[in-house]
Amino acid sequence: MTSIEVDDPSRPGAMPGTTDGASVTACFARQPILDRDGMLCGFELKLYCVDKPPVPEGADGAPAESAAQLAQSAQSAQAASSGAPKATDAAADASADAAGAADAADAADPGVELRPAAPPTVTQTIVAALLHSNMRGALNGHPGYLDVSREMLFDDAIERVPAERFMFEIQPDIAVDDELIARIVVLHARRYRFVLDAVKVPNDTFARLLPYAEGVKIDFPHIARALLPKLSTVLKSAGKLLIADGIDIQADFETAQSLGFDKFQGYFFARAHTATLRRVSAPRHALLNLLQLLAGDPTVAQLEAELKLNPVLVMHLMKLANSSGLAVGHKVTTLREAINATGTNRIARWTQLLLYADGRKVALEDDPLLQLAATRARFMELAVLRLPEAGRDEADAAFLTGVFSFVDAVFGGSLENTLNVLTLSKPIQSAILHREGVLGLLLSAVDALERGAWTEIEAACVRLAPLTVSDVAELGLAAAAWAGVADRSAEAKGLERIED
Repeated sequence: MTSIEVDDPSRPGAMPGTTDGASVTACFARQPILDRDGMLCGFELKLYCVDKPPVPEGADGAPAESAAQLAQSAQSAQAASSGAPKATDAAADASADAAGAADAADAADPGVELRPAAPPTVTQTIVAALLHSNMRGALNGHPGYLDVSREMLFDDAIERVPAERFMFEIQPDIAVDDELIARIVVLHARRYRFVLDAVKVPNDTFARLLPYAEGVKIDFPHIARALLPKLSTVLKSAGKLLIADGIDIQADFETAQSLGFDKFQGYFFARAHTATLRRVSAPRHALLNLLQLLAGDPTVAQLEAELKLNPVLVMHLMKLANSSGLAVGHKVTTLREAINATGTNRIARWTQLLLYADGRKVALEDDPLLQLAATRARFMELAVLRLPEAGRDEADAAFLTGVFSFVDAVFGGSLENTLNVLTLSKPIQSAILHREGVLGLLLSAVDALERGAWTEIEAACVRLAPLTVSDVAELGLAAAAWAGVADRSAEAKGLERIED
């Protein structure tokens, strides 16, 4: 679960962190952060709240789901998360105390009216979502960077967030006073780490918070370039981690790298102009030949002959077959057995993902382009199955659309020509090239999700009913969790490391 209903404190007259009945759904998207070697080292989490209709009333006029049930739902999500304490935070204790007091009052006087437990605050619900297994899987061992408001910082629930797994980002417009500084000092003493976000011009807020920040995230597209050399030098000499945000072109990456920046947030690695920087693992043309053969329903003998021309592919396929659990009872020892055990569909998906693998000996979960392609493909597959009358064929087409939407980043040149070489169907090509049809709409939705463009997602969902914004966010993190685990399923096992 990646979206959770919470009562909305943001309406006029409502105090932050309080509730008065209406609800929202909290959704997350993630954006990759890379290190100086171009490998994944973290994700920024983009939060968005969607208005929900009022809770329907039961026959007796009472809400169909009480505030106490909402609180229990959020606390259950916290308790179910891997490694999370089981509802021992202050909110859970307060809820339990309130329930115990109500029970005691009822026992003493049956006429006493019971009041439901207070619903969770927004921060409590966000924390419950952060602790959920899908979020843990989507981060896949990398730290998550999360914007935190002043209200969130003062909510005790924030201390349930594992300090070793998340970095708190502070916006430049936050109200800074002695009380905030004192709270940051307390959290810092408990090993929470802070990053000053979206820095364009160093101001008074920046100066007051800098001593407590581990890192500074520079808004690269909007900062004055003349300011960068001096600012980066001063911050590096102060021992601060430098993060360049908005790095979507290779030239900006190279500029930031030359200035000593440590991390880079953006999609420069997924653009066609970076194709020459990606080292080849299995020969690209060999992979293309294999994909073309797989598209024609080949015999085992034909597959065997093609694979024997590529020892690297044979090595990976043998690993895949022996780790898939399909060859129950004995170890796969021949190529023919590996083909039969794995199946052409799994071989095809494995080959498609190998197109994006960096040629270095890089763990699957650290390769940004492979992760992005796998996540997008899995999202497309999951999302199309939520639509009316979609079946296995539509799911396969959706997966192909997602996985090949980045193919120009590998081969460069004309995307249209590369798609023609792959002999993809017209609907798939139209979706990738022109965003046409249902597949094109889904591709637009996942592209917007990657950028945290929530308004665009809302517009796409109008034409993708019954998919909603919260569905898109939920499927996005589920797809990221699937892509980030080397042994997630039979079609991925054996890809723990991509070797030359």
